[in-house]
Amino acid sequence: MSLLLKDPQARVDHAIDWSAYLAGQSLIASDWMVEPEEAGGIVVEASAFEAQRSSARVAGGRVGQVYRLTNRVTLSDGQADERSVTMRVEER
Repeated sequence: MSLLLKDPQARVDHAIDWSAYLAGQSLIASDWMVEPEEAGGIVVEASAFEAQRSSARVAGGRVGQVYRLTNRVTLSDGQADERSVTMRVEER
């Protein structure tokens, strides 16, 4: 899991390249989650996916708080997988 820094006023695009993990499969669904869910916390404003890549635009967050942004995908053979990153919100 990687640690990313984010300003509370910034809107940040984050993408995951799944191609190294797919073994001939492709993405057919993608969902993004943020933990913890809280008032004023990081939110996923928009998301998209292609055959081998998923992305999300995140905004907000409370200064000093640490969040986990998780992408859960469904593959063309029905398997599911997920990857997470940690985001710490700091004034930058």
